[in-house]
Formats: sequence, C-alpha cells, structure tokens
Amino acid sequence: MPENYFAEVEQAAFSPVNIVPGMGYSPDKMLQARLVSYDDAHRYRVGVNFDSLPVNRPKCPVHNYHRDGTTRFDDNGGVGPNYEPNSFGGPVEAHEHTERPMPISGAAARYNHRDGNDDYKQPGDLYRLMKPEERERLVHNIVASMRGIPERIIILQIGHFTKADAEWGEWGRRVAEALGVAEPVAVK
Repeated sequence: MPENYFAEVEQAAFSPVNIVPGMGYSPDKMLQARLVSYDDAHRYRVGVNFDSLPVNRPKCPVHNYHRDGTTRFDDNGGVGPNYEPNSFGGPVEAHEHTERPMPISGAAARYNHRDGNDDYKQPGDLYRLMKPEERERLVHNIVASMRGIPERIIILQIGHFTKADAEWGEWGRRVAEALGVAEPVAVK
C-alpha cells in the first residue's frame, strides 16, 4: 500500500521501453507505437525527467545520455560529457547490450500502410451520427481553426471531408465559402 499516494501512484510511469539487457523489441506495430507514445505521455503528464523520480527510478545504476530538462533534481551527470564517442572519459557504448539479430522469413520491406485501408469510413460514420446542430458547430470550429492556413492546404483538407462522406461535399463547400477559397479538389 502506498504511503504517499501522489508520489507513489500518481507519478508512476510504466513503459514497455524498460526492458532488461539482452532483450529486444518485436516488430509488432502496436508495440512499436507504444515504445514512443508511453514515454511521450509520461513526459507530458509528469515531466521530462519522470524516470528519475524515486517511484520510477531503477534500483540498479543506469547510464544513458539523458541530461537537463525541467524537474531535474539530482547531480544531472555532473560536468562529464553526455555523448559518445568523446575524449573526456565519458560514456562508451556497451556492445554486450546490442540488440540481438531477429531471424525472419519472407519479405521484410517498407510497405504502404494505406494499401487496403479505408481511412475515410470511420470519420464519415462519425459525421453521419452527428445531429444537425453538432454538424453546424463542427463546420464553425473547422472554419475558425483553418483561418490563416495557406489556401492550397485548405482545399486539400476540404477534399478529405468530401471523401469521408458525400454530405461532407456540401459541408466542405460551406467551409470553403466561409474561408473564401476555391472549390475542394478530389483526394486520391
């Protein structure tokens, strides 16, 4: 049971990035996204040095290049360099912790994540669920948010609205009229 709820629970930050030496990360898309997003969320919620707080700090010594930032309350690495290679006796790469090779079979390449995906169905479904007054507020908010954006970008964005739902074509035209831009162009 925590003795200090804020210090031990509210500031706790768990992340799949924290693994023991010798392990690696699978190429799973969801895991890869979480490797970035969890720490990003912790930096926003707790602060850039969330991993130095007592509740998140590892029990064994950790050597990394993290330095400075708000809420830094330790010696901050002293005056030594925080880069490698260096000529000042600073950190050196620990080759024994290099990620192990991952055997795969089949073609490993970069694929277009848009192939086979319908990026417009879900926004169109959401739009169709809205009541007329909600749609009116949506158009008003879009217009307010897009003021000052280059016309070329506005036209492309309205094309996305049009593709999400046939009705968005009308709403897209209303947004275009309110912003004083040309008709939307079809998005490929």
